[in-house]
Amino acid sequence: MTSPTDEIEQRSQSQRDERFSVAIVIPTYNGAHLLPVCLDAVAGQTRAPEETIVVDDGSTDDTPGLLAQRYPWVRLVRRDCNRGFVAAVNLGIASTRCDVVVLLNNDTEPESGWLAALVAPLERDPTIGSCASKLLLFDRRDHLHSAGDGYTVGGVPVNRGAWTRDDGRYDRSEFVFGACAGAAAYRRELLCALGGFDEWLVSYLEDTDLSWRLQLQGHRCRYVPEARVYHQISATGGGIRPSYFCGRNFPLVLASDVPAPLLRKYWRAILREQGSILLEAMRHAREPAARARLRGFVAGLVQVPAALRRRARIQRTRRAGIDYLDALLTR
Repeated sequence: MTSPTDEIEQRSQSQRDERFSVAIVIPTYNGAHLLPVCLDAVAGQTRAPEETIVVDDGSTDDTPGLLAQRYPWVRLVRRDCNRGFVAAVNLGIASTRCDVVVLLNNDTEPESGWLAALVAPLERDPTIGSCASKLLLFDRRDHLHSAGDGYTVGGVPVNRGAWTRDDGRYDRSEFVFGACAGAAAYRRELLCALGGFDEWLVSYLEDTDLSWRLQLQGHRCRYVPEARVYHQISATGGGIRPSYFCGRNFPLVLASDVPAPLLRKYWRAILREQGSILLEAMRHAREPAARARLRGFVAGLVQVPAALRRRARIQRTRRAGIDYLDALLTR
């Protein structure tokens, strides 16, 4: 049976002089006040996308009016009710037939050369399934938010370089564990083959889960430091919601995606890191975010049996070697 990577290789050889078609998908919920900065930056890209899609996830503000008046070149996909980030992203993916889907948060401002730099590795190398941007803080533009995503041996997702000064340490393009979905490029056919982002996770760690599933099948992620994006952290989220879903989804991703040999090898680190997170939340249990984290963890434990059933499906598809996957993990 021909694998997705084999199909990409064959098409790459037959169409090596063609550029991929690109769709930018921007999910939004009551983000009309954020969209102008984002869309003005999209309009100024040196490489124009074939499509720009805004997925309005049941907003009650004037997002449709804003787009109709100021951005008629944007295709609006509307949902009557709010179903969350993951569902909105999947709707956007299903709404295009472009070769590459680029996800972009509505609270971002990409530099003019961002899209051209981000997509180029996918056109050059058929083994690459996704590309990660260099995300910087919107209000402190010399500080990083993410230079690609990592995943620790203890089962904790990390943003490489987060909150540190952009001093050149992350100026080299390299293969990384995964991409932050706030500004990332993916081969659309791989997203479709994998069933897109998993809506069971609702929000937070959905990109970590997708990175695992791509890597398990041997589709690498390239970090592209020239693809620079400024991000207003938590402009569209924040509060107790991320604490709850991180508490819930940490154990679910760990139970679903990490291969058994790595669980056996790093079980002490997993207990240590997960236990440390729980103890920290318990020490601050008077604070709403800490209580939300604890509620989320309990909800995650309740759903571990479902995660194990999901795990059986995911691990059956693994083609990547354990040594390769082990080398991706952060120590």
